[in-house]
Amino acid sequence: MTAMPSSAPGLRQTLALAREILPLMAAICIAGSGNGLLTTVVSLHLGSGRFDAGAVRMILSGFPAGFLLGCLLAHGIVARLGHERTFRALAVLTALAGLGFAPGEQPLLWFGLRLVNGLSMAILFIVAESWINLYAGARNRGTLFSLYMLMTSLSVLLGQLMVRLADPQGAAPFILAAGVGLGGVLVSRFVTRPWPALPVPEPPLPAEPARVRESFGLWRLACLAPVTVIAAFQAGMTNLNVFAMTPLYGEQVGLPATTVIGLTTAFSIGGLLAQSPIGWLSDHVDRRLLLVLTAGLAALLCGSIALASDGPALLLFALFFAYGAVTLTIYPLAVAYGNARLESRFMVLVSGRLLLLYAIGGVAAPLLSTDLMQRFGPGALFVLLGSGAFCVTVAACFNLLRSPVPAGGTESAPALDIGD
Repeated sequence: MTAMPSSAPGLRQTLALAREILPLMAAICIAGSGNGLLTTVVSLHLGSGRFDAGAVRMILSGFPAGFLLGCLLAHGIVARLGHERTFRALAVLTALAGLGFAPGEQPLLWFGLRLVNGLSMAILFIVAESWINLYAGARNRGTLFSLYMLMTSLSVLLGQLMVRLADPQGAAPFILAAGVGLGGVLVSRFVTRPWPALPVPEPPLPAEPARVRESFGLWRLACLAPVTVIAAFQAGMTNLNVFAMTPLYGEQVGLPATTVIGLTTAFSIGGLLAQSPIGWLSDHVDRRLLLVLTAGLAALLCGSIALASDGPALLLFALFFAYGAVTLTIYPLAVAYGNARLESRFMVLVSGRLLLLYAIGGVAAPLLSTDLMQRFGPGALFVLLGSGAFCVTVAACFNLLRSPVPAGGTESAPALDIGD
């Protein structure tokens, strides 16, 4: 075991670090806005009735399947190109893939494009998360990671708002999504400052691949922080699919397209507003306690949404807002908790492993939820998502029982080399 330094940077230093990572934050926000717009527009097309059930299921699985593939490829690409060049190359790729949707509705083509889009976004997220974790210290990781999640939530919200700028059933939103994505690359390259240097060198290719694979098996990661592993899977189920599946849910309960967009917007706003206070709390309160609270509330809210499917739209708006506020904070809390227990040299690999689980959850959810919704009704989608949140609650309780809360209230276990 190797203990990390315990020195805590002050508020001024944390704010200085936040300013340093703003170039990355701006780029991920703009690129993510294009992806959020694209996801909603594709889902509205799929809910229009012009695709059969098999084609809908295939296209919906394209993004999470590509996300899964991106998690497998990311480490080698980052090790060869570095964080900044990888980010820009993949942002261009995902923007260009958006243009491919414009010519027409071809199921196989759309599946391939969503696959490419998922692959690109997975690598973008791994680049951003591992870079932030390498740049942050143990005492401000929650704050800086919450800033990252704040920007990703803002990007999703902007994507929902941009749906209103053009006819969602035409080709214009696809062109707009591609233009926004390319705009993120241009901002990153020509407008903002270069990314600041990391305190440690960029991770090289492993000299002993067999040992690295052994050291970073998912089982060892689960033994170190089971709540982090389960939360990553749950976040993939939810974060990758609420925006993709809610239009299908809305179509089955008879909601107009504008209401569906409003629900996903309320979900995004809830997550956006919750990131900063939860991120601040996570650096001062035991993160496991926060995970019990947020995941437990998410499970209860999922049950409420399932029961309120036929209720008034205003109630659904309130429930989606509250659900976004709690569920979109689970992943950053769990990642900050897990990474606080690792040496910095392992963080790129661990980010890839966690996002791999995130992608597996994203692949499983649409396959399960489409069948469940056909058999038991549209509310079954949120029963499935709520079951994932409930599992996170149980795992967080297990982590607390295994290592009780210290007297000071914050989790103070030393960082661990999970290969030890």
